[in-house]
Amino acid sequence: MTEDLGLSLLLVDDDDVFRTQMGRALRRRGYVVTEAANATDALAAARAETPECALVDLRLGAENGLELVKQLRELDATTVVVMLTGYGSIATAVEAIKLGANHYLSKPADADDVVNALERARLPAGGSFPPVVGETPSLARAEWEHINRVLMDHAGNISQTARALGMHRRSLQRKLGKKPVPR
Repeated sequence: MTEDLGLSLLLVDDDDVFRTQMGRALRRRGYVVTEAANATDALAAARAETPECALVDLRLGAENGLELVKQLRELDATTVVVMLTGYGSIATAVEAIKLGANHYLSKPADADDVVNALERARLPAGGSFPPVVGETPSLARAEWEHINRVLMDHAGNISQTARALGMHRRSLQRKLGKKPVPR
């Protein structure tokens, strides 16, 4: 166990397993973590006790993490906000920074990546743009992640997913039958 930082951190992610594991890992690193599965619960928790730090997923089910970043910054401009996403792009990174995020991380990110991002964001910025941390996924990996996210959005329904992606159902089934593409 590391030293107790005592910094309050709001962890917002709709993936229950990821949120629980990340929360546990950040607690072991000395953060006082409050978890929320959606933007509504996160905003209520932030209003009750403004966090010193926040880790916000870009996609929160039907809600948008970018809007939550903006609301958290309006609530308390001193909150250090790190945006986390499995669908990283330069456009969303720029938008997140414009709306008040101090840093931007691409998934997969572990607790050490998060702690490093929070520590860097808490240092005086000096006007520099925070670097995007993490590897840029290959095109095949980005496609695989996108397909799986759209599949989740359609509750596992392959026909609806194929229509949403504009592809034939059998082509989608072949792509889904493959193992995850390495980064």
